Amino acid sequence: MNCATFDFAALNARLARSKFRMRFTLTEAECARVAELGRARLRAQIIDILQQRLAPACLSNDGKQTPMRGFAVFVAQHATACCCRNCLRKFYGIEQGRALTPDEVELLTCVILKWIDAHCGDLDRFARTPDLF
Repeated sequence: MNCATFDFAALNARLARSKFRMRFTLTEAECARVAELGRARLRAQIIDILQQRLAPACLSNDGKQTPMRGFAVFVAQHATACCCRNCLRKFYGIEQGRALTPDEVELLTCVILKWIDAHCGDLDRFARTPDLF
């Protein structure tokens, strides 16, 4: 499973049938934060979150590790069923009880980024502080 061959249309159709998943949207403030972070830092943060909160084989707080709001990535995780191992099993066929592979982390990162892109639109509308270092 990788970004190039993954069937995003089928996933979107499946997610669209879930009233729970469809209720998630991003606020202007969350999109502004995404713009401020920039693509590379956002991607790195997504990978970090996935590796810490979803990748381990055994999670003591599975089903409760992803906040519902406060950061665009958390919202996107719920909207795309990348929030807990049970959702990963149901929507992506990733079995529980084993660590996520680097390819699976990459795929979930792509899914989350695509969702954020679709829900934030053109980020150039937000003022950004240039990277100085």
